[in-house]
Amino acid sequence: MPSLSRYLLAFGRSAGPGSRGRVSLQHFNSRLKQQQQQQTSNKIMMSQKYDYFLVLDFEATCEQGKHFEPQEIIEFPVLKVNAKTYQEESRFRQFVRPTHNPKLTDFCTELTKIQQEDVDKAKPFKEVFEDFKQWMENDVGLDKEFLFVTCGDWDLLTMLPSQCALCNIPVPYYCKTWLNIKKSYAIKKGEYVKGMLPMLEGLNLTHEGVLHSGLDDCINIAKILKALADLNCRFLPTYSID
Repeated sequence: MPSLSRYLLAFGRSAGPGSRGRVSLQHFNSRLKQQQQQQTSNKIMMSQKYDYFLVLDFEATCEQGKHFEPQEIIEFPVLKVNAKTYQEESRFRQFVRPTHNPKLTDFCTELTKIQQEDVDKAKPFKEVFEDFKQWMENDVGLDKEFLFVTCGDWDLLTMLPSQCALCNIPVPYYCKTWLNIKKSYAIKKGEYVKGMLPMLEGLNLTHEGVLHSGLDDCINIAKILKALADLNCRFLPTYSID
C-alpha cells in the first residue's frame, strides 16, 4: 500500500533560534485543511472509529555520534488506551536482551536510564515478541478496531521491521499501520514540531517521568493524544507499509 504520508503536510525550513525545533507550515493539503475546518466547527468531542489506541515507543541500543549496527530493541512498551475515555486499560512492557551487542554503551544507559542488569535478565526479542503477540490476542483482541500511535515513524517503519528481519520472523499485519501523533498535532496546531517536548509545551501539558524511557514516553504520548482529542482531533492512520 502506498504511504499515506503523501496526503500529509508539506513543511518549510526550520524556524530561527528559540523555536525549539519547530518547523513552520507552508501550506496544507486540501483534504487535511477540510478535515481541520470540520474539527473546529464541532463542539462535541469527535467520536473515533477505533476501540483502542495502542501507544508504542521503543528504546534501542545506540552510541553517540555513531551509526550503531545492528540496532536492537531493548525496551518494548505499549499502552492500551480506550478510544472513548482515553484512559489506560492495560499495558505491555518488557526489557529485551540484545544478542548482537549485549553490552550497553555508556551513552545508551545515560540516555534511556536502562541498566545493564535490566537487559541481562530479560528475554531475547523472539520470546518478548511472542509475549507481545499473546498480549495483543488476550488483552487487546484482534477482533477489535485499534490503531498504533507513535511519536514519529521510526518505531514501526524502521526499528520493528529491522529487528524482525534480524530474528527472521515476520512483522504482524497489525503492526504495519499507525498514526504519527506529530502529524495530528501539526494539523490541529498549525505547526510541525520535531519532538515530544514541544508538543507537550504547545498543549500546556507537563512532562512526566524520564525522557527516552520508553514507558514514560508512552505515558506522555497518551497525554498528547487525549489533549488533541479534547480539541476535536480525529485520529487516522498516517502511514501504512506492505
